[in-house]
Amino acid sequence: MSTTAVDLAHDHDHSHDDHAHDHPTGWRRWLFATNHKDIGTLYLWFSFTMLLSGGVLALMIRTELFQPGLQFFRPEFFNQLTTMHGIIMVFGAIMPAFVGFANWMIPLQIGASDMAFARMNNFSFWLMPPAAILLLTSFLAPGGATAAGWTLYAPLSTQMGPGMDMAIFAIHIMGASSIMGSINIITTILNMRAPGMTLMKMPMFCWTWLITAYLLIAVMPVLAGAITMTLTDRHFGTSFFNAAGGGDPVMYQHIFWFFGHPEVYIMILPAFGIISQIIPTFARKQLFGYASMVYATASIAILSFIVWAHHMFTTGMPVTAQLFFMYATLLIAVPTGVKVFNWIATMWRGSMTFETPMLFAIGFIFVFTMGGFTGLILAVTPIDIQMQDTYYVVAHFHYVLVAGSLFGLFGGYYYWSPKWTGFMYNEARGKFHFWASLITFNITFFPMHFLGLAGMPRRIADYPAQFTDFNMIVSIGAFGFGLSQVFFLFFVVIPSIKGGKKAPMKPWDGAEGLEWTVPSPAPFHTFEVPPTVK
Repeated sequence: MSTTAVDLAHDHDHSHDDHAHDHPTGWRRWLFATNHKDIGTLYLWFSFTMLLSGGVLALMIRTELFQPGLQFFRPEFFNQLTTMHGIIMVFGAIMPAFVGFANWMIPLQIGASDMAFARMNNFSFWLMPPAAILLLTSFLAPGGATAAGWTLYAPLSTQMGPGMDMAIFAIHIMGASSIMGSINIITTILNMRAPGMTLMKMPMFCWTWLITAYLLIAVMPVLAGAITMTLTDRHFGTSFFNAAGGGDPVMYQHIFWFFGHPEVYIMILPAFGIISQIIPTFARKQLFGYASMVYATASIAILSFIVWAHHMFTTGMPVTAQLFFMYATLLIAVPTGVKVFNWIATMWRGSMTFETPMLFAIGFIFVFTMGGFTGLILAVTPIDIQMQDTYYVVAHFHYVLVAGSLFGLFGGYYYWSPKWTGFMYNEARGKFHFWASLITFNITFFPMHFLGLAGMPRRIADYPAQFTDFNMIVSIGAFGFGLSQVFFLFFVVIPSIKGGKKAPMKPWDGAEGLEWTVPSPAPFHTFEVPPTVK
């Protein structure tokens, strides 16, 4: 009898040892990370680093455009800057940031102990830094980085130097990372929800990510196909996009945008999810029309596959195709409008307070809706033909991506960071960051509408003198916006990691969900015994 007791005690000790090994320390904790929270943290730091890198390129662009004439950079290098700014922001900053949020929050929100495939999760993160290094060092390649625009259109992309090959390789690696991350997210959400949590009881953030993950799996291979065909055109004598060899450069655009249009929803749907978590909390009401929000998200995802050629109205497609893509694009405004009305209905007669997450959520709705309206304007074929490749388009997609994706990410950071760090951020600094970002964002991007309407083309290093005043305003705003994010890093993020007011288990009194049932900071292991959802 006593030996059994000793054996049991020994077993108990052994399991305790396993637990100690389970929580590695120092560099091993990060290099071999399999815990969803650590991997989420790695993604968030990586994406913020890339945000700052892409931001520096943007400020170089704006420095050159402060006045007409060529001041600092020759046009070839200017084109490299615009191209790399776009690629780094899309694949290096926005997408990995949302994956960081998914890693941190999805297991906490559905009551899972971790992500489904912990080691694959580690691998999908560690693919990102080598891809980023490839991208950033492509500036040092002979002939510099690719300058074909972030869309990498043929025939420009088939004529670039080795920097183009480095970009293709980097995008392949990032695409593989995205596909693995998506498989992980889908498996986790479908198989690891706590008992009692049906799909229609899931938090909206989990829903938007589930749909986003399906989109990623559907379209990342399409992008891989497009850039692989570019690679074989460049080095293996094929003629996919070379008209002289029987190919078609416009075919590249069709393939690219079949990826590229769902991609813009990949970058905004998780932000919709974050906003749908924040607004009910600070309005102290249930989300209005939960089921319709789920169906609207799914509708947006499905419709995103049939609108790709609205990026191509000037390529000479038949008028029937122009009409089809115009109406399909206008149709996407319906489910998007449903979401905006539901958010407003959630706030209606709620007992609202305006902490920083709520400010970012309301700022998001206001500015994202403006970006949506300019999108509707560009969807109208005859208008788009006039606006094609002008600064109006630049204004439109920055309103959607910066004020959409980025404001959503900032709102999510302020909302969940007490759960991550265990400390409350400084509310006054958070509000300063919000107002500085909102004001400088609009100073930067609103005048671009006027520049575009007046006919200033995008991706040019020099411009006629009549565009000078607006360009000066835009450049000043851009530096203000960049400095606001540096302020965010040094005066909000780092201090709230180091210490401050201790965060309670539930820092927001209107918050609901399983993530608020674990201590702050969330312990290394959560939900080892799954909670039951009533």
